[in-house]
Amino acid sequence: MIQRLQTLYFAISMILLAILLTGMDIFRFVTEKTTYAYSAFGIESRVTGSPNSKTETISSAPYYIGIIVLILFIFFALMSYKKLNFQVKLARAVFFLYLLLTIGVVLASQLCGGCVTSEETTKELGLGFYIMVAGLPFTLLAQIGIIRDKKLLDSLNRLR
Repeated sequence: MIQRLQTLYFAISMILLAILLTGMDIFRFVTEKTTYAYSAFGIESRVTGSPNSKTETISSAPYYIGIIVLILFIFFALMSYKKLNFQVKLARAVFFLYLLLTIGVVLASQLCGGCVTSEETTKELGLGFYIMVAGLPFTLLAQIGIIRDKKLLDSLNRLR
């Protein structure tokens, strides 16, 4: 199992998703006085003009639960290497769930711009967004690797 390349791809995508659970900003809305940061724990407002900058959570979205479930689902797909047909289906599902999670974050960044504050805001993408998007190709590469293994085993079974 360790020698397969898709194991490495799945491990990289799990690590990149786990980095998001540290509270890294995915995107921010910046005004003159306040910064609204969206992370895995929800939207937090930070007052930037005062020396005693306080942080208060506006919305605690269950986004971190979705990340944890996706990490566990990737691990389950990784560990089902003995049932190759089932692993192909799981890898396909992992890719589409990861894609839906990424599209959901992009839609949230577009739609939440006007509802956070009435002042004029600028949107900034955080490092967490780039880390999340960087893990998506690894799930696709893992799916391609599993399909190649399945084709190789099917061709060997025809020779018997």
